[in-house]
Amino acid sequence: MTPKLILTGFMATGKSSVGPLVARRLGWKFVDVDSVIVAQAGKSIAQIFADHGEAHFRRLEREVVAHLTGDRRRCPQCHGPRPEVISTGGGVLLDESNCAALKRAGVIVCLTARPEVVAARVGRSESRRPKLTEGGKSTLARIKELMDERADAYARADIQIDSSDLTVDQLADHVIAAFAAHAARRCVPSADGVRSA
Repeated sequence: MTPKLILTGFMATGKSSVGPLVARRLGWKFVDVDSVIVAQAGKSIAQIFADHGEAHFRRLEREVVAHLTGDRRRCPQCHGPRPEVISTGGGVLLDESNCAALKRAGVIVCLTARPEVVAARVGRSESRRPKLTEGGKSTLARIKELMDERADAYARADIQIDSSDLTVDQLADHVIAAFAAHAARRCVPSADGVRSA
């Protein structure tokens, strides 16, 4: 059995689209961190930012990540974390505690895309993306700025996949293949059924 598959990456790189598809193909549960936050807060992420600020949102995000990665249920085969596909927000890896918790829980797959592709995908939804409206810059300029700010954080991921020129089905293929190759190195049952690394 394999560890959790954790999807992260910049906004509009395909996390929310490919996550449920990957989960269905693997037969695993899908959990979206942002959706959990919205459900618990009873308001959209944009509204959380507007009402309480980014620091409050990041605290909520940290709590949800800690809860999901602290799940004590274990795989009966390898005794590792129970399989699950978890999609995170684009800024989750900026927090050291989130990064450490997610690394312990599974394999982090960071989806990327060219800035121009992200700008086209975001389209008219900018107002629902609080980080894009800061600074009064053009959408493309702000995307490039945020990508530069987050480059080191995203580099912490175990795997990086560029979604720019892939369909959702193709992206799912890439994610599953890369995850399987990486996870196989983490959880390999030995002949006597005891986990080996």
